[in-house]
Amino acid sequence: MSETVGSKNRHSTKFLGLVESLTTELLAAGDHLQGIQPPKPEFQGDFQSSLKDIAKFRGRPLFYDYIGTGVGNGPYVELEDGSVKLDLINGIGVHIMGHSHPVAVKGAIQGAASDIVMQGNLQPNEEYLEIQKVLSDLAGRNSRLQHVWLATCGTIANENALKICRQKRNGARMIVAFSDAFAGRSTLMTEITDNPAYKVGQPSYNEVLRLPFFSHKEPGGKDKALAILKEHYAKHGDNIGCFSFEPMQGEGGYKYPSRDFLLPLLEFCREKGIPVWADEVQTFCRTGQFFAFETFDIGDFIDVCTIAKTAQNGATLFTPDMNPNPGLLGGTFSGSSSSLRAGVEILKELDQGQYMGPQGKIQKIHNNVLKMLRDLSEGSCKGKLNDPDGLGLMVAFTPGDGSKETQLKIVKKLYENGLMCFGCGHDPYRIRFLIPAILNEEHIEVAKGVLEKTLVENI
Repeated sequence: MSETVGSKNRHSTKFLGLVESLTTELLAAGDHLQGIQPPKPEFQGDFQSSLKDIAKFRGRPLFYDYIGTGVGNGPYVELEDGSVKLDLINGIGVHIMGHSHPVAVKGAIQGAASDIVMQGNLQPNEEYLEIQKVLSDLAGRNSRLQHVWLATCGTIANENALKICRQKRNGARMIVAFSDAFAGRSTLMTEITDNPAYKVGQPSYNEVLRLPFFSHKEPGGKDKALAILKEHYAKHGDNIGCFSFEPMQGEGGYKYPSRDFLLPLLEFCREKGIPVWADEVQTFCRTGQFFAFETFDIGDFIDVCTIAKTAQNGATLFTPDMNPNPGLLGGTFSGSSSSLRAGVEILKELDQGQYMGPQGKIQKIHNNVLKMLRDLSEGSCKGKLNDPDGLGLMVAFTPGDGSKETQLKIVKKLYENGLMCFGCGHDPYRIRFLIPAILNEEHIEVAKGVLEKTLVENI
């Protein structure tokens, strides 16, 4: 059987051997990273100079004094100041396999050996097709989603989702979304995002109709949300282009609803022909199933779904009846050859490596992390670490009084002590973790020690 030159190259013993050797060499560099380490004085001058240069070019400093060396080991990452951090935010959910995972590294190397750096919707290579196949297969197991349009990030995936929905609704303008939603920082996604701080100086397009999100403190919240949705429909009817929601709110405070709360809203949208768009840019692969809509068993209602982060690329998935007219979607880039290949390999590893399901690795990590946080909240950190909760690899807690000042103080102190996390929510302001799927009990004990020390000393 004849082969193309490219196929021969990709599958040759020599090429595969070189990939394996380079992967082994790169991974060996991080073997010594086995725990948190403080900065080293001899690197401070160059490190601080680099931070100042970044601030100069950005127009503002980084949130963290963070410049990575390109070397890591699981949840540990080395910085240019010689320090080693325990990374429990992972690029806000991008590095689900942690740092320097062999599957991700090998995939990136294989992709980098391509003839082109960036692939596009006009000129794709085989990685483009492969990640589409994987995503379509995963989505089709428990939903009607079949088609996959690639993009470079979650925001663009979301923009494409909205365009698809609006075209299907003949140009309908209005968007139904929850309070405290986050959809990205493009012009229109900022409109869907319910955070005034992200909109300062921006015009308001008045295209979003809000629904109250689920709250355990409001038993009648389901009926209230449905009543408001019906009011929106009575007023705007055919001018509603879609219902957009995050199955678990990320920026909004790691809040997640019950299935009973969502179901009447989804049923009403189906009855009225309103497309349902699930924004899974952050939840994809993180709730214990590939899609959070599987976790909530609502896949049959999903018309459009957006993902990014874990896949190393953005993508808009949609059902056959939502397939847009030619010309609506485009874009020069669909991802780098390295990111596409790495994304394929990561998703295969998650699918074949027993990560998903009630007994999967993700759920076990979740149980262990949540137990650790609850032990602290009921013991030495009582009143200092409150309301730990979450789904899968997305876990958060409220520090102290839940004020913005306390949140920021603790996030910064945790970083100084070697643990990376991030804030979310408001009233209360919470601290969130986007945990890598390779975390073990030893790593959790290290995290516990840093959390306990930081909270006891600073609250």
